[in-house]
Amino acid sequence: MNRALPSSLAEALPDDCRAAAEALNRGCACLSVDHRSLQQALETGAGSLSRGEALAPRPHLFSDSMVFVSHAHLARMARTIAVVERIVAQPAYRQRVLAHAPPLARHSPGAAGVFLGYDFHLGPDGPQLIEINSNAGGALLNARLLRAQQACCASVAKMMPAPAALEEDFVAMFREEWRLARGGVSARPLARIAIVDERPAEQYLAAEFELFRRLFEAHGFAATVAEPGELAFDGDCLRCRGEVVDLLYNRLTDFALEQPQHAVLRDAYLADAVVLTPHPQVHALFADKRNLVALRDDDWLQAIGVGGEDRQLLSESIPRTEEVHPENADFYWRSRRQWFFKPTAGYGSRAAYRGDKLTRRVFAEVARGAYVAQAVVAPSQRRLLVDGVEQDFKIDLRNYVYRGTVQLVAARLYRGQTTNFRTPGGGFAAVFPVPCRGPEGACG
Repeated sequence: MNRALPSSLAEALPDDCRAAAEALNRGCACLSVDHRSLQQALETGAGSLSRGEALAPRPHLFSDSMVFVSHAHLARMARTIAVVERIVAQPAYRQRVLAHAPPLARHSPGAAGVFLGYDFHLGPDGPQLIEINSNAGGALLNARLLRAQQACCASVAKMMPAPAALEEDFVAMFREEWRLARGGVSARPLARIAIVDERPAEQYLAAEFELFRRLFEAHGFAATVAEPGELAFDGDCLRCRGEVVDLLYNRLTDFALEQPQHAVLRDAYLADAVVLTPHPQVHALFADKRNLVALRDDDWLQAIGVGGEDRQLLSESIPRTEEVHPENADFYWRSRRQWFFKPTAGYGSRAAYRGDKLTRRVFAEVARGAYVAQAVVAPSQRRLLVDGVEQDFKIDLRNYVYRGTVQLVAARLYRGQTTNFRTPGGGFAAVFPVPCRGPEGACG
């Protein structure tokens, strides 16, 4: 049963949009997802998919509620992202981070890389960029989820996100990748796209692969979902099941294509026989966790010409992040409660550990290196009514970004140490922007 925003809470919301969003997340237990609309969003339009195909084996993919985020925090995340993208474009930054990247990352294929995921926690000092991912999943699923939102009361209705042509933007993004890699208007039209992952039918977001396949076909492309073993390279063309592939939407988590089963794709990529997106250089430039160390190195940033305002924003928006080496391991063990330990090339919270839960045995693995220590940033919380019981869920905010532009902001609600899709009531959630009600109409 839906529970509308109490009128007393609506009337008492602070003028500051940041405080108002926090109050709403704690006090408004609205359920915003209209399941009939969600079914229609999945089953109709370009790239349709039955609700059963999407949700049956994944009951906690979508939360039934929304997350409130202030305009001020959304704007600060966008500013932080813009600063990071400007720095990544600098030759000095590329020289620094590619020096410790796998050799394949030095190949520059021209494509920018689709679906960068900038993940933030809302800490006491505002949005904190905890990591960047180079093949962030869920964008198309969240675009469909936005179609299924409903307002439980007039106060919430004013905050509902405005409709956006996200799917058209996504298709245009893949066309742009083709243009960037193949030389502009003189390039032949993009014709065939393959979406590739290991055992794609078994992946948690398998439904999204199929959504993309149907979306591409609805826009005139031949498209298929495939495994790496179905690819063949003849020295000239990359083929999948005998058909030439122009662009490969890469969902693999072998970011440097180092595993033997990816040799065919690696050879085709180095020969520029296929447009691969995202590609190894994108991961090296953005998603290696050591990059956050560089982005907080104020002296070095100043030396390469980054202005004081940009450096200040990064200092305030990126948690302290440091590399772990055998020679400094004792320090991190003693202070482990204040750190979150992440593998430099990790993804999806795999092999990531909160320091206060760490055992000596596991820390011995961390101490060998290839890990960073990041200052713990407690995420903000969303209080929901689940099966008649109030429960607090942690909030992770993901900005889906292409070439510096934020396409979509979505939330993940979870309980436990790291984001997951195993908690009843949790999962992807739509973000409702909270405006300011003060006399200036905006938060600083």
